[in-house]
Formats: sequence, structure tokens, C-alpha cells
Amino acid sequence: MSYFCIAFTRNYPCFKLKNNLMEQEFASHLLENAVNEFSKLPGVGRKTALRLVLYLLRQNEDASTSFGEAIIKLRKEIRYCSVCHNISEEEVCPICSNTLRDHSVVCVVENVKDVMSIENTHQHRGLYHVLGGLISPMDGIGPQDIEIDSLIERIKSGEIKEVILALSATMEGDTTNFYIFRRLAPFTDIKITMLARGMSVGNDIEYTDELTLGRSIINRTLFSDSFAKEK
Repeated sequence: MSYFCIAFTRNYPCFKLKNNLMEQEFASHLLENAVNEFSKLPGVGRKTALRLVLYLLRQNEDASTSFGEAIIKLRKEIRYCSVCHNISEEEVCPICSNTLRDHSVVCVVENVKDVMSIENTHQHRGLYHVLGGLISPMDGIGPQDIEIDSLIERIKSGEIKEVILALSATMEGDTTNFYIFRRLAPFTDIKITMLARGMSVGNDIEYTDELTLGRSIINRTLFSDSFAKEK
């Protein structure tokens, strides 16, 4: 197998790059270890990992050290809210401890990223409950593996009046929605809602999948109502 050697200036280590990127041979084990660790990140292959590592090497030592310390501090000091399971630096996250938010409405989401997405809309002023996953028998994930029991305990407190099921419109999301709906059945005073499912603004009908289009028709509203909502 043919290979060639690439030498970098500024005392960068020299390594042998074979034709197959997956079989790189590094003269420096430190470089190789760094590339291996970066390539473990989602969506980062070895080629991208190498580029990121070399970028860090081009930075001054303080910048690289600050980068590493930020990750270490994040991993050691970040925690999950004891109430909603969102990421937090304190025992209770800023959202749950905010007295200006509506504590009677809880939006159930799959993960922390969903909390950020909904917060960016500035349309939800209630609280959240992060499940930490979805029910997926194919992946061996059952109700006991996600934060459903803690949701039930929150509802038992009597403060919650509405639960918004904000889960993805997938088989796993629908399964989890239905399971939660069944678990909440005994709480007859709780209003259970879910995100409206329909066409996205700007989407052409011909490019909309049949399931989404069908739900848009089923959940259709009066045209006059759209004017009322905009006022």
C-alpha cells in the first residue's frame, strides 16, 4: 500500500497518511490519540477530527488550554435539574425556579435540545419535563428507562393543570405519547394536549409527505379563525 509523508511547519508532527483514511499511521501517538477522541463525536469523521486537532495546534497554548478546561469543567460541574431533568448548574434549573413562569403547565419533551428549541420560539411560558429518551422496544428502551414516573409524581402534587406532549411525530414519539396518555388517565382534572401536526409554513403541498398532509386535513380549522388568531 502506497503512502506519503506530510510535514507541517511550526514543529508539527510528521505522520504517514495511507491511501485509506481509516488506516492512518501517525508518528506522534499524542496526535493519534487526539484524533481518535475527536472522531468519537457524532458527525465527526477522522478527516474532520484531524482538521480540528491541527487547528487547535495552531492556536496559542492559552487558547487550547481554555478549550480543554471548559470541557472538563462542563463534565464535572454540570448537573440535571431535580425537578424537570433539564441541564443546570444548580439543584433546580432557572426555568423551574422562575416564579414568573406558569407552573401549572408542563411541556413534556424528549431531550434537552428540545427545551432549547421550544424556548427559542418564546411561545411557551410554562415549565418542562425532559424524558431523556423515547419508548423504543426495538432499541430495548422501555417506560422504566425514561423519566415518566417522575412526571407522574409531579402531577400528583396537584399544581399541574395541563400537560403538553411535545414529542417528535415518529413511531417512538407516538408510542410514548400514548403511554403517557394512559398513565395520566386517572388524573381526570389534567388537560392533556399535544403539538399541532400539519404543514410547515412555506412548504409546497407536493413536497409534503402523505402523513403530514393527512393530519393537516383532519386537523383543519376555519379560515376565519386564522384572522382571529392574528389579531
